[in-house]
Amino acid sequence: MPFQQGSARTRQRTVLLVGVAVLLGALVLAVVLASLLTHGKHEGSPKMLQWKDRGTTKNLQEVILGRCYNYITERYPELGDKDCLKIWESLKDAFIYKNPCNITSEDYQPLMELASHPIPCNKSLFWSKTNDLVHRYTKSNQNFVTLEDTLLGYMADRISWCGDPSAPGINYESCPKRSECESNPSSVFWKMASKMFAEAACGVVQVMLNGSVEAGAFRSSSIFGSIEVFNLNPDKVSEVHIWLMHDIGGPQSESCSGHSIQRLKSILEDRNFRIICENNYRPVQLLQCVHNPDHADCRLCTNST
Repeated sequence: MPFQQGSARTRQRTVLLVGVAVLLGALVLAVVLASLLTHGKHEGSPKMLQWKDRGTTKNLQEVILGRCYNYITERYPELGDKDCLKIWESLKDAFIYKNPCNITSEDYQPLMELASHPIPCNKSLFWSKTNDLVHRYTKSNQNFVTLEDTLLGYMADRISWCGDPSAPGINYESCPKRSECESNPSSVFWKMASKMFAEAACGVVQVMLNGSVEAGAFRSSSIFGSIEVFNLNPDKVSEVHIWLMHDIGGPQSESCSGHSIQRLKSILEDRNFRIICENNYRPVQLLQCVHNPDHADCRLCTNST
């Protein structure tokens, strides 16, 4: 009997030791797996590291939907058949959970088709380096439409968005600049929207350029110089009016006879467009003078030709 009791106790100790060993092994395995999973997550989402541009606009969905509903109810009721929720979904699908440096035009094609609308002839107004002035002008004069006055441009103006392959799929901390990668969500969007805006232009079109820019009013690297000017249709556009504006009190670096304007004229002439260039287009100059009524440049407000 004592021998049997001793054997039983030995077996119990053995079972206990085996159980403890199994438990310790399971704990070690769990720690190793957790470490590997955590390491894998960090390696799978390196782009969550800081980019150089601002991150996705907070409450992006609400901003896009709010602007869309406002545009089709207050500004252009004739576009009331546009589905703002579908437009938002198509924008989100274009970038969410995607590498922000690998966005393609195909990603945005559904959005472009959903949000596009006709632009009346003679109303298209292009611009470069005159952002504030040109939009002050279109707000005061409904006879002209910039890209930012279309539904696509109105929704996206001055906001930012980009995705990331890891959850939650949207990067609110930072987004890549064009200098970091050209195929980023913002650059691809504006290139496509600009191309579509230029293709839709008809009749007489206008372009407002800045004659106070030292590097030249027309830049081949700008959206206008690299995309819009080459997507104007000579069969639809009869004439191009260039409005060369100078800052009130600023330098007059270039006139209609300037070097960069001659390059622009040459491009347009090669594409069979008629061209008119005007220094300090009077209606726009009067708007500039609203904010500078006593400045010497505004006393007569005459065109310098």
